[in-house]
Amino acid sequence: MKDYSEKRDFHRMQVESEIEITDSRGNTFSGTCKDLSATGMQMLVRNPVMVGEELTTVLHPSSDQFPPLETICEVIRCEPEGEGFLLGTNISEVTR
Repeated sequence: MKDYSEKRDFHRMQVESEIEITDSRGNTFSGTCKDLSATGMQMLVRNPVMVGEELTTVLHPSSDQFPPLETICEVIRCEPEGEGFLLGTNISEVTR
């Protein structure tokens, strides 16, 4: 049996990289991807985003050796964090 710290099916990777985000109305803004797993990611953004909102994201790699990671995800959590908001999202599709 897994202990509490290992209950996730996929481990989260700490990222701390800039991410480009587009909401369902076509508004594009930037944020910081804090961590990433096979099924979700956590992002820090300046303004709140509604739970249930579908976002398109582009995470650019630190090296030209790899293509950007492009996803469609759904916001499942939005909580105040410092001077911004921490979004918890489920990745519904990796488009690239």
